[in-house]
Amino acid sequence: MSAKLTINGECDPRFARVREAFAENFARRNEVGASASVVVDGRCVVDIWAGHADPARTRPWKRDTIVNVWSTTKGLCAMCAHRLADQGKLDLDAPVANYWPEFAAGGKGAIPVSALLNHRAGLAAIKAPLKLDDIFSWAKVTGELARQEPWWKPGSKHGYHAITFGWLVGEVVRRVSGKSLGTYFRDEIAKPLGAEAYIGIGPEFDARVAEIIYAPEPQPGEPNIFAEMMKDPASVGAVALTNPPIFAPEITNGRGWRGAEIPGANGHANARALARIYGALARGGEVEGVKLFGAREIERCYTEQSYGPDAVLPITTRFGLGFMLSQPSAQMGPNAHTFGHPGAGGSLGFADPIAKIGFGYAMNQMGNEPLLDPRAAALIDAIYASL
Repeated sequence: MSAKLTINGECDPRFARVREAFAENFARRNEVGASASVVVDGRCVVDIWAGHADPARTRPWKRDTIVNVWSTTKGLCAMCAHRLADQGKLDLDAPVANYWPEFAAGGKGAIPVSALLNHRAGLAAIKAPLKLDDIFSWAKVTGELARQEPWWKPGSKHGYHAITFGWLVGEVVRRVSGKSLGTYFRDEIAKPLGAEAYIGIGPEFDARVAEIIYAPEPQPGEPNIFAEMMKDPASVGAVALTNPPIFAPEITNGRGWRGAEIPGANGHANARALARIYGALARGGEVEGVKLFGAREIERCYTEQSYGPDAVLPITTRFGLGFMLSQPSAQMGPNAHTFGHPGAGGSLGFADPIAKIGFGYAMNQMGNEPLLDPRAAALIDAIYASL
């Protein structure tokens, strides 16, 4: 594979190791198609792509190829809330019900907006049985979340809100701004920065979208967090995965999934867009006259809010307000204050305010590592070795 691989794009000679690591991902780590990008102090120093956009390897990955980045979308969603907070339109410490009155049902009247962002709200799965089409209805899913009681006492522990995160935060953004989360993100963040990142895309994008290729089943003896979560079908983790069951190629490569706004999981982007957006946050929240939000909100992004055994995933997780933070088993570089979000299977975007680095990685071949994929880790190691 590596001998025939053509890597397209640009790479500053100083960061040649990143290009080498990218090539090695294809040669040794089963990469099919991917893009990687690095921004340093507002300047793009790596913007590369290679491989194929389909499992049959008939469509080359192009400069404008985008792909579902799964939970990497959560970081983009959280940015919308932080932008509103920076503008004084949203108080992250205020009760959610101040903005979304129906949310007070089920004993949830005191839950603060911050608990939606740091995964402490206890709403990691929808209890009411859902049909597949229900997840494409914003009113249906937010209505069910507003009605139900939490799975645990809010604030008592944290557990990853794998899909519900985007509906919860997104409905607050909608109530405050008057725009859907996908529209707000487009108008206030992506479009001003010229970033090819979207939450909800029309059919005109389909020819540019790479097909998601699901990871093979873990081999006997290898960690399998999904099997662990399914041991108790009534648990919050199992319900989060199966109500309804969405993790199938025919669903997540389908028009219904792509067209809906599911801000916890269905953003479509390339690495260039992720690095551009996080690159702005890495240099104080502003680049080329476009300001996303300021120092107070950036500090909230990287200040630890939740850390320890996760109540939903059978692993340890660590979060700020809306962003995953580094921990010993998943280091986004060596510096403190780094924040970002990985997506299922491997995609990743993060900001390092100390080194002023914005990073993006997007691919179609999913892996099984739940936090930091070895392909992204190799690229990160190469970045910091190049500084």
